[in-house]
Amino acid sequence: PYTIRMLRGMQIGQNIQDDGPQSHLSKQGTPTMGGILILFTTLISTLLWGNLSNHYVHILLLSMLLFGSIGFIDDYTKQIRKVNKGLTAKGKFGLQILCGLFISYLIYKCPDFDSKLTIPFFKNISPDLGLFYIPFATLVIVGTSNAVNLTDGLDGLAIGSFIVAIVTYMIFAYVAGHVQIAQYLHVRHIANAGEITVICGVLAGAGLGFLWFNAHPAQIFMGDSGSIPLGGMLGVIAVITKQEILLLLLGGLFVMEAMSVILQVGYFKMTNGSRIFRMAPLHHHFELKGWGETKVVVRFWIISIVLALISLSTLKIR
Repeated sequence: PYTIRMLRGMQIGQNIQDDGPQSHLSKQGTPTMGGILILFTTLISTLLWGNLSNHYVHILLLSMLLFGSIGFIDDYTKQIRKVNKGLTAKGKFGLQILCGLFISYLIYKCPDFDSKLTIPFFKNISPDLGLFYIPFATLVIVGTSNAVNLTDGLDGLAIGSFIVAIVTYMIFAYVAGHVQIAQYLHVRHIANAGEITVICGVLAGAGLGFLWFNAHPAQIFMGDSGSIPLGGMLGVIAVITKQEILLLLLGGLFVMEAMSVILQVGYFKMTNGSRIFRMAPLHHHFELKGWGETKVVVRFWIISIVLALISLSTLKIR
C-alpha cells in the first residue's frame, strides 16, 4: 500500500490507449511499475533462503537483473520521461536477444549441463543440438518473456497464469534435482537443479502477494518491469530443468496470446486491413464479444491449470 501511494503521488500511472476496450478507460492513471516489488521480494528471499554457491541461482538472478533492466528502462522512459511509447519494439527486442544469448551461453557452459532436448511423452528420444542449443535456448527465453508481456493486459491475468506455471516448474525442478525420484520417473537428473525449487517457490509467493493488489479492480499494475523479467525467468527455468519444449504446453495460454498478435498483424498486412480477431491479444477479443473482465481472467486461469495438470502427467506417461 505504501508503494501504491508513492507511485500515485509521483504520477506514475498506466496510460490507456483510446483504441482499446472502452471499459479500460477507467483504469487510466492506476499506478504501474509494480513489477519492481516482485523482483525486490524475489531477490531478498533468494538471498535469505537460496544456496548462493549454486551456479543456477547466479544465472537466474542475473536473468532477473538483465530482463528487469529492460523492462525498467521501458517503463521509466514512458512513465518518468513521458515518452509515450517507451523503447522502440526493435530496440526492446534487440536487447532481449542479447540478454538471451548471454544467459543461454552461460547455461550451456555449466559443467553439469548438456545440450540434449527432452521430448514430452517420449523419454527415450533426446536429440543433441550441440552448439545450436544456444540459439534454441535464446528463442525459448526471449519468446517466453514477450509472451508473458503480451498476456499482461487484464487485472490478475498474467500474474495468475504465471503462478500456475511457476508452481508446476517447481515440481519439475525438484524431480530433476533428486537422484532417486528422477531415476524412478525416467527423468534426466540435473545436478544442482533442485535449488531452482527454492526460487520457483519464492516467485510463486511474490506473485501471490502482488495478485492481492492486482486482482480486479487492480490497485497496481506490474508494467514491463515485471512481465518482461518474469517471462524471461520462466524461460530460463524451462531451459535449466530440460523442459523447454514442454513450455509450449504448460505455457499454452502465453503461446495463444502471442500467436493471436502475430496472426492478427500478419493477416492485417496481407489483406490490407482485415482482421481475424476483434482485437489482439486474445483476451481483448473475448472482452469485445461481451465477456466481463473477471470472466475472461478466471476462464484463462482455468485453461492454465488444465494445461499444468496435463504437463505434470508427462512425468508418468511415456
